[in-house]
Amino acid sequence: MKTRIKSILVTEPVEQVLTVCGWVRTKRDTGSFSFVEINDGSCLSNLQIIAAESLDNYAEEIRNLGTGASVVVRGVLKKSPAKGQAVELHADSFLVTGEANADTYPLQKKRHSFEFLREVSHLRPRTNALGAVARVRSRLSYGVHQFFQERGFAQVHTPIITTSDCEGAGELFQVVASQEKGKNEHFFGRPAGLTVSGQLQAEVYALALGDVYTFGPTFRAENSNTSRHLAEFWMIEPEMAFCDLQGNMKVAEDMLKYLLQDAMDNCSEDLQLFDKFIAKGLLKKLQSVVDTDFAHITYTEAVDILTKSKKKFEYPVKWGIDLQSEHERYLSEEVFQRPLIVTDYPASIKPFYMRLNDDQKTVAAMDILVPGIGEIIGGSQREERLTVLEARMIEAGIDVDDYSWYLDLRRYGTAVHSGYGLGFERLIQFVTGMANIREVIPFPRTPGSAPC
Repeated sequence: MKTRIKSILVTEPVEQVLTVCGWVRTKRDTGSFSFVEINDGSCLSNLQIIAAESLDNYAEEIRNLGTGASVVVRGVLKKSPAKGQAVELHADSFLVTGEANADTYPLQKKRHSFEFLREVSHLRPRTNALGAVARVRSRLSYGVHQFFQERGFAQVHTPIITTSDCEGAGELFQVVASQEKGKNEHFFGRPAGLTVSGQLQAEVYALALGDVYTFGPTFRAENSNTSRHLAEFWMIEPEMAFCDLQGNMKVAEDMLKYLLQDAMDNCSEDLQLFDKFIAKGLLKKLQSVVDTDFAHITYTEAVDILTKSKKKFEYPVKWGIDLQSEHERYLSEEVFQRPLIVTDYPASIKPFYMRLNDDQKTVAAMDILVPGIGEIIGGSQREERLTVLEARMIEAGIDVDDYSWYLDLRRYGTAVHSGYGLGFERLIQFVTGMANIREVIPFPRTPGSAPC
């Protein structure tokens, strides 16, 4: 039975016989034995192995070990007399299960650029930084489910293939089945695409179960090759019946604070790596978000602040435009210096399903802006009034017959309801301090690039 290195370093079961498996990170030879550091991916720290020349395969295999080789080691765990590690494993047997040729193995003992690591995406999780990202991502995923399940939300698996364009932006990847030459029939009987959001389907279940959430992949055929965009990404989308915009904002703020605290509690070693090498001051920033009440302003107030500022923006500001990342970051980083919730956006720049305010110009929408990222959560109270929703859909050029099922939710037992979307990769960027979103998803899909 193998023992994970993380559990060894936490409990330090000294003088016990253990079996560990992992990959060689570094090796140093002396006259009569070798120091071999291995890592099994369970934590950032390596475990030092003492391999003596008395081992049967010492001269033939252990002395020739290279970085990246996989090994299975059995031995006695002892306190280490040297600085740098509390314990070390004295090997009784040392099995090399997979060699890694030093002349061809791409990951040598040095720092590699993230750009280079994207070229070897099948190997990059073996590095310190990308391995840490993977562990933080896993913990945040667990935290998402934990947060909603503790509060009685039911998870709903919404479809990946959809006939509805939730955002109305026409950025769907079309789904076409391989068929006989000359045939052009739709597999599902009508045009279909990969989903950009599970929100509309989540509303179906929210108006039956009360509080639900979705957590799954979404796709956007937007030709944006920037550090903030992916063609495939994951979304967290809760939907709550009998919940207005105020309640929606409260859940979103609570969730964000919960996830940050959970990551700091359970990924402290990995976050210290990011704080030291990727984004200095990261831990202080995360703790500040947890400890601080979010500021609140309306979109109109935000535009007023931006137009009166002496800041020169690349994109000019006026009422009716969609706020850009530079505007959002200025508000959260320089003006309020804390997370900020902006509400009541112009109806003309928001999707049809957001509830129209009494002024007939704005909608009950909210965006949460955080320092370093800008928008991290976007949501709204949904339009529950049938006639108003129909008018908004017609105004947006949407065929109401295609959405008759959605309108039925307003015909039969309509209720105030709301929800929001959190881009999971944006969250991971914020927690790790990674500058490029391609580093926080295992296999990034971007225009012109789909490795593995």
